[in-house]
Amino acid sequence: MEKRRDFIKKVALGTAGITLAGATRGMSARSYAKIMGANDRLQVGIAGLGRRLGAYYQPIGLKSSNVELVYLCDVMKSQRESAAKKFSKHIDYSPKLENDIRKVIEDPKIDVLINATPDHWHAPGTWMAVKAGTHVYVEKPCSHNPREGELLVEFQKKYNKVIQMGNQQRSAPESREIIKEIHNGTIGKPYKAIAFYASARGEVPKQEKAPVPEGLDWELWQGPAPHRDYTSETWDYNWHWYGWNYGTAESGNNGTHELDIARWALQGDYPERVEIEAGKRYFPNDGWEMYDTMEATFRFPGDKIIQWQGQSRNGYNTFGSDRGTLIFGTEGNVYVDRGGYKLYDRSGKMIKSSESKGSEAGTALGGGGDMSTLHVVNFFDAVRGTAKQNSTIVEGAMSVHLCHLANIAYRMGGKPLDVDPKNGKIMDKKAMKYWDREYQPGWEPKL
Repeated sequence: MEKRRDFIKKVALGTAGITLAGATRGMSARSYAKIMGANDRLQVGIAGLGRRLGAYYQPIGLKSSNVELVYLCDVMKSQRESAAKKFSKHIDYSPKLENDIRKVIEDPKIDVLINATPDHWHAPGTWMAVKAGTHVYVEKPCSHNPREGELLVEFQKKYNKVIQMGNQQRSAPESREIIKEIHNGTIGKPYKAIAFYASARGEVPKQEKAPVPEGLDWELWQGPAPHRDYTSETWDYNWHWYGWNYGTAESGNNGTHELDIARWALQGDYPERVEIEAGKRYFPNDGWEMYDTMEATFRFPGDKIIQWQGQSRNGYNTFGSDRGTLIFGTEGNVYVDRGGYKLYDRSGKMIKSSESKGSEAGTALGGGGDMSTLHVVNFFDAVRGTAKQNSTIVEGAMSVHLCHLANIAYRMGGKPLDVDPKNGKIMDKKAMKYWDREYQPGWEPKL
């Protein structure tokens, strides 16, 4: 018997070129109900019920989304129970609570997986789902290392499923408007972008061997990463800063967003050289195990430059905001962030601005907002075949690749990296040891 999710795909593709108004004119209610792209509910599972959970309340709760939340999945019992209570304010039914993402993926009823797990689970959870016939919305960064980015693109092409990363600013109307104007020449030739992020994260505890917290499936939390004994403060959020086994540092954690906008504006794919200056500048004796301050320069073909300025533990707003992107052109400049944009002429006079009416979070942990809702709904519509993705996984993986290159340069002691702009590969064979990762036996990717 044909899987339901494959049937939806085929019917959606068959109706993708028909406008809803044209398709329904003159139809009976029964005939209208047979249009899968318009009426069949997508069956959804969410894996990872932490700080990003709030981003999914509205897009799943909207009647117009026409989806059913079947599973709430997390390896921590308290997270599952808390998520169920929170979602009860947005939906009038009760999803199943599940510990194991693999059981969600294996359920043939599931059309869509929202993968909001920690970074080391993003790519493996996604390719497992795609291989099982499921479309995936995966939070940023889409991969833990460069090879995983390549693999996601390969899995998408082989299994022909929609994969969309949570680079939600790609769906912000104001960002889409100004990027289109940049591409149409409103600031002449764009040649440079500065992507920045500033936060005042505090001191973090040092890791110490500790009992596994009650209700936590620690072995499954580690999943594809090499397994070790539990250490305190790891599972909830501080895994971001505790070495490279799970996290991707601040460039992967937050730099992904602004670097994505910078690369989109400059229409660059892969750089040809990466230079960084980075270090741990704050709380020298705490448990933070990587840089907390970084300046990275990515040099692209055509004399284009993207700079990333990441301040994890210094909240000084160098550019007047805690995060955003500046784009410089031969005839003008643009400042764009989650709140909208400002367009300046070459003399520095502001000639146009647009302010978002939404409320997407800046540097605050978690949450969601209008941009996240638009991005998730765009993904749902792309799964049905009724909309074009605002950002494909090819675009998402390219942007995340910049984060990986900056991290690799840091791990190489700050040594500049020469890169093949055709495919993003690093020329230095020694640096290529960071291209992939070691997996827990049995979790290796199988295309």
